[in-house]
Amino acid sequence: MVDAPRRRPARTAWLRPVGDAELELRYRVVHGYRRAFRMAGEGPALVLIHGIGDSSQTWAELIPDLARSHTVIAPDLLGHGASDKPRADYSVAAYANGVRDLLTTLGIESATLVGHSLGGGVAMQFAYQFPERTERLILVGAGGVGREVNPVLRLVSLPGAHLMLSCLRLPGMRLQVGLAAHLMKLLDTDLGQDAPELLTLVDALPDETSRNAFIRTLRAVVDWRGQVVTMLDRCYLTEGMPTMLLWGDRDSVVPVRHAYGAHEAMPGSRLEIFEGAGHFPFHTDPDRFVSLVEDFTATTVAADWSRDHWRALLREGRPGTTAGRPDTARTRAVERDLREASERSAT
Repeated sequence: MVDAPRRRPARTAWLRPVGDAELELRYRVVHGYRRAFRMAGEGPALVLIHGIGDSSQTWAELIPDLARSHTVIAPDLLGHGASDKPRADYSVAAYANGVRDLLTTLGIESATLVGHSLGGGVAMQFAYQFPERTERLILVGAGGVGREVNPVLRLVSLPGAHLMLSCLRLPGMRLQVGLAAHLMKLLDTDLGQDAPELLTLVDALPDETSRNAFIRTLRAVVDWRGQVVTMLDRCYLTEGMPTMLLWGDRDSVVPVRHAYGAHEAMPGSRLEIFEGAGHFPFHTDPDRFVSLVEDFTATTVAADWSRDHWRALLREGRPGTTAGRPDTARTRAVERDLREASERSAT
């Protein structure tokens, strides 16, 4: 007996392979500065935004799969990767503006945003500033939720950081950092889960210009007490916008408890925890990551922004406020975090 041919899902009918040439870096000059980016595929737009000290290279192994059903754009943020590194505004709001301007030059009016770490904060800020251009949000170990952050980043935000980072370029230092990272991995520490990425960060700061851009970016979002910006006070504005949170349960940079806090604060959001993963769950389990992104974009309807809906949300206010909804245990927990971070904002 001959087995009947298996029926493929309808969606696979229009999948297309991605050529190597599509994955190479491209460049656009925006406001006089060179912006590097990768762009591949066809279909609904999917923007991948990397974290601090990283670049579009972090998504390289995932782009071919995602680009089979999407137009994937992965920029090197200003001050990162192959993009220019001027003495400029490296705030979260400025990065959101930069992503908007790059997409505009590429003829892309709206997209689903995937943001990792700092890139998650940029994605949230983009959705706040340009809701009409945001179809969905996928936040991966995102910054901008709670104050906690890895002590190493807090240390690098202090005066003298330039000298500290310069020391990493001394002969033999990379080997020592590599040995330390390997030891942390052998000891099964949370930070050790991301040992390869620690070495990538060292390699990403080869000169003073790169280090200056890194420090300016870091100080825009972190000080000695922790993260200095928050989106918790505006998370209620994501009501009606499909949002998914992806987090490693052993994230030593942005603790997994931030995922639960963001999930509570973002109405209708979906939460997926990668067990055993650190700050880079898309490196730990890329197949699951791609599957979740594809499923989420295929099974949700892009946000349909309207001025009237936005006005209504703003007038109602966030839960627990005078103009907002009745107080509950959830909203009281959110309010505690907001009071703790009362001076933090990313406007």
